[in-house]
Amino acid sequence: MSSFDLEPDFPSRRSPVFGRGGMVASSQPLATAAGLEILSRGGNAADAAVAVAAVLNVTEPTSTGLGGDMFALFYAAGDRRVSALNGSGRAPAALTLDLLRKNGFGIEPDHESPLPPYHPYNITVPGACAGWCDLVERHGTMSLSAILTPAIRLAEEGFPVAPITSYFWRRAADRQLKEALNGREMTIDGRAPLPGEIFCNPGLARTLKSIAEGGKNAFYTGKIAEAITATIRQAGGCLELGDLAAHRSTWDEPISTTYGGLRLWECPPNGQGITTLLALNLLEGFDLPSDPLSADRLHLEIEALRLAFADTRWYVADPRLIHIPIDELISKEYAVERRQLINPVWATLDQQRGTPLAGSDTVYFCVVDRWGNACSFINSNYMGFGTGIVPRGWGFTLQNRGANFDLEPGHPNVLAPGKRPYHTIIPAMITKPGNKGSDDQDALYAAFGVMGGFMQPQGHLQVFLALAQGLDPQSALDLPRFCIGDGTAGGEVALEKGIPAETLAELSRRGHPVRAVTGWERALFGRGQVIVRDPETGVLTAGSDPRADGCALGLS
Repeated sequence: MSSFDLEPDFPSRRSPVFGRGGMVASSQPLATAAGLEILSRGGNAADAAVAVAAVLNVTEPTSTGLGGDMFALFYAAGDRRVSALNGSGRAPAALTLDLLRKNGFGIEPDHESPLPPYHPYNITVPGACAGWCDLVERHGTMSLSAILTPAIRLAEEGFPVAPITSYFWRRAADRQLKEALNGREMTIDGRAPLPGEIFCNPGLARTLKSIAEGGKNAFYTGKIAEAITATIRQAGGCLELGDLAAHRSTWDEPISTTYGGLRLWECPPNGQGITTLLALNLLEGFDLPSDPLSADRLHLEIEALRLAFADTRWYVADPRLIHIPIDELISKEYAVERRQLINPVWATLDQQRGTPLAGSDTVYFCVVDRWGNACSFINSNYMGFGTGIVPRGWGFTLQNRGANFDLEPGHPNVLAPGKRPYHTIIPAMITKPGNKGSDDQDALYAAFGVMGGFMQPQGHLQVFLALAQGLDPQSALDLPRFCIGDGTAGGEVALEKGIPAETLAELSRRGHPVRAVTGWERALFGRGQVIVRDPETGVLTAGSDPRADGCALGLS
């Protein structure tokens, strides 16, 4: 078994993976294998995606679970359309700013008292289960029972825990699982499983069997719902049965922009994918240096993201309750105006949001099937195991996604009953315009994503630019990354090991607060997956992030 004392360098000696009969790339080999199992049995990208998501719930509960949320982009090969599924949950009906104030939390004129990150008030309705079911209902071809079989088998029989997963499991066992109600159920006698040690989760197998038999109603109105609400009530939260029963996923129109002959698609707010689109529009007006690790290029990318975050940290909220000028924000005209604020040689750490004229620990994976359908899928508990609170006997933890609400009255993302919070998890898709050049003729180019809180739109930008430059999927993921730590305009810039020392020194000279990052802390740069499809030959090329335990595998 591996030692926790060995700090990983995340070296990659992987070649890109090729295939034509379908491809899966995920952060766990067992999840990738489950997706291939479904594809080999005739399932399509939607079927395989839910199978992968379910197995990741079993094998990587440090990052994902049925107590969390999901988002997906689906490319339907038949009509060449991209659709966006928002599987995020909402705040409880009883959770108000007044309730928080009565309990000593909130923002007042003279002081700020944020909620502790693992407090049960941060539990929003888990949206993952409904999202899985809705994706299969609209785009899938197999039964839930067949799709969930690999995950149920692994939960019952157990699985050997992967090394990076084991490390983060240990951190959570010493953190939220140690203190959270029933958190011990996700440990082995109070400790995390070691690398290679078998972990069984009969409670999660029971949950998955209930969903396989009864669909989403089994989760939101049955015994599982009763266990969720009873546990939250015992922990001091306020989510009730009515909140669960009222939950619905939403199918939204995805948002996109063009760059270098490609179109990048993202889910609309309340997700933060719009950040990447804003940054790409800004960069379109510059001649980016070809060296992706040069100070000149990284400076422009960092400055574009600073401006983009200045907008999105204000504007990203629940669009069903707050008007968000999405079209205006991602317009090329707005980018021309905002681009003037980028100094090509000096950092600007105090960028402010613009005013367009109106008219968070996760798993990411992707699947492309033999017919050319693709699913870009992300599922998360937030902050590892979320709150760490476990509905007794059901084998999953409850998320703390509500920690992303703002507590300042008047802010677009301010907490309100029944509202979705600013969401960090975002899948991405790339299409390439066809011969006619119209949007509805776009051919699938790639499904990809990078997980990791506020790193996600930054990872999307960096990986997209690498792909647009012609790098293969594995090489694009192998490139060292930067991360503006908290997604704020003046945030410190972390630079991953592998970025040249002279680049770090030059960025510092230009006014960027930078630091070099090595070892386990490199997890902050996220973990991505990429599958590219050649529209002429149908050949699939995939890569899997060396910063994770996973792999990409394909069918011939």
